[in-house]
Amino acid sequence: MKIIFKIFILLWIFANTSTYSEVNLQQKKFYYENLVNNWSKIFPDSNRNAAGPRFFKYMIDQDLTYEEFMEYNKLYCPVSGSLINPGEKPDFIFVQELRTQKKICGDLYRCCWPCSCDLMNYTKVKKIKHKFKDGVKKIDVLLINNPCSKKDFPKEVNKNYFCNKQRLNSDEVFTVDGKLVIGLLYNSKKCQKADINKINTNEITGKFCAFKNDIPLEEMNIGMGDIFIKMAR
Repeated sequence: MKIIFKIFILLWIFANTSTYSEVNLQQKKFYYENLVNNWSKIFPDSNRNAAGPRFFKYMIDQDLTYEEFMEYNKLYCPVSGSLINPGEKPDFIFVQELRTQKKICGDLYRCCWPCSCDLMNYTKVKKIKHKFKDGVKKIDVLLINNPCSKKDFPKEVNKNYFCNKQRLNSDEVFTVDGKLVIGLLYNSKKCQKADINKINTNEITGKFCAFKNDIPLEEMNIGMGDIFIKMAR
């Protein structure tokens, strides 16, 4: 009798978990479609190259709950500006903390593997507080330096999306400490030795990133190529 009862409980848990997962995926698909439908508001000229910051600004200006905001920010790549299909698995990476330069590990939602490599090399992370519809919560924002004064600002990117002359345009993008917010790092924590080893031995964040990082900038033709690097370096 006890065995039958345990089996019943396990089946009940499985059924409810499956139902929740299906509802959760449908909700993510709704968020995705919402971004597609508002594409022209986010990108008036349809140019999303390296424009993850535009997605972030659009989302943080909406009246969203913390959970909604976090789910929406999983649906675009902070490096390329490409949309990401709902339910995609993130890469486990490390990024330097802005103030201490210590490595912070976490999950990155990206469109393709080279974006993880570029982000680890050229961004910082900082934990900030923000007031959402359901209260004040902490989020880990990914940052790059102000690119507006760069002489080699990539021509493939709409500079007006980010800049007002030499300054970041706070009406168009979200800034922290004078730096440009490009997206979020998820499930962040201080990196332990085992975390670093996991990242360095991973086929993508270890082997492939080492290969990409050895390519001279002028020969870069993987993913966004040199576009994001020129903005972020």
